[in-house]
Amino acid sequence: MGSYPVAHRWITFVEPAHTGPTGELLGPRRLLTLIRYPAAGSPASVTRSARGPFPLIVFAPGFMQCGGPYTQLLQAWASAGYVVAVVNFPHSDCKVGSAATEADMVNQPADMSYVITRLLALSAAARGLFSGLLNRHEIAVSGHSDGGDTVAAIAANSCCFDHRIVAVAVLSGQEWAPMPGRYFANRPVPMLFAQGSADVINIPVSSLQMYRADRSRERYYLDLFGASHTRPYWGTNPVERLVARVTLAFFDRFVLGQVAAGATMNRDGNVPGRAALVSGGRLPP
Repeated sequence: MGSYPVAHRWITFVEPAHTGPTGELLGPRRLLTLIRYPAAGSPASVTRSARGPFPLIVFAPGFMQCGGPYTQLLQAWASAGYVVAVVNFPHSDCKVGSAATEADMVNQPADMSYVITRLLALSAAARGLFSGLLNRHEIAVSGHSDGGDTVAAIAANSCCFDHRIVAVAVLSGQEWAPMPGRYFANRPVPMLFAQGSADVINIPVSSLQMYRADRSRERYYLDLFGASHTRPYWGTNPVERLVARVTLAFFDRFVLGQVAAGATMNRDGNVPGRAALVSGGRLPP
């Protein structure tokens, strides 16, 4: 989708023992993270240099998932000039197996914030592969399913708010009741809620509830007609490509401040028979 060649690197960050948002004492947490980043050889027509600084998107996969199924979506963002980091959560990723538990989701927002902190530290270092790679003022998060619940808490729940985040894309997510704080007690950053109308795992009313509870003027709901829980985000298909275009335009608008990207969002998000994009509290057709 973009013009940048993309490189990738695996890093395991170890989050120190700490007290979680519910008061539980947590041991060290190993956060296996795949980082995609624009590589050398970027086209001369692109204003950012091949070494950055680039904006950052940190992505949260769904329950018992890692980044693999989302490769095409994440690659689209990275090839457009974003550093994209996928966090594998220690108690719910694709490697945990039968021990996976959703009960640990309350601790996942802090995992993502910790990865952001570590990535910014690597970028601020005088030397190293990621030295100077990131713009610390251009940070977004996104996630799907339970990962969507995780990033919604980072954006809109008082338990887990991260002031460094400037935009959030929630992909088929919902408010997670066990999160200890309050949702939408304060005005959140710009948020995009994407939802398949035929999703039987995260039913549309869950996404609509968040969209309607958000009082920000800069909130969007992408209604994907007849789409299931995973098809809009997994593999390569027409609805996934639509989601890739709309989410990228959303990030360009609210992470990079490109006003013209708002028109791109509306054009690519309103496709007769396939999708509708509404904003500001208006309900989808």
